[in-house]
Amino acid sequence: MIGPQGMPPGFPPGFGTGKPLEQRLLKLFRKLDEEGQGTLLAFAEFLASRKDGEDAPAREPVSEPLDIPRPKEESVPAAIRRLAQTYPMINRDSLFHQTSALMAQHVMQGRPAEEVIDELEALFAEAWRKLAEGGE
Repeated sequence: MIGPQGMPPGFPPGFGTGKPLEQRLLKLFRKLDEEGQGTLLAFAEFLASRKDGEDAPAREPVSEPLDIPRPKEESVPAAIRRLAQTYPMINRDSLFHQTSALMAQHVMQGRPAEEVIDELEALFAEAWRKLAEGGE
């Protein structure tokens, strides 16, 4: 399994002559039997292909938001709970800072609940849109 110049097939010329990690990998490769070398090479190829986006697992489609209507009279904490139920596919931790900031504006600065809830709805809708388009 070792090619000309003592290098395994598929390794670029000069591999193992510079960086300490390359030298360590080559040293380990040379200690393995032929089967181990094949396994290591296959694993390295797998890792490289994942990095390039090849053979990436198919992404499941993001579910649609649930239809939970906004009540006429709603508190900001109740709106946050409703939106979390409406958008169960969104990781709530990703919106924690923005949600907390809006809640603080309402509680500490007296910003009207209706304004804050409008902004919360826009925040959750935007997070869902990004998720549906393939973002996080």
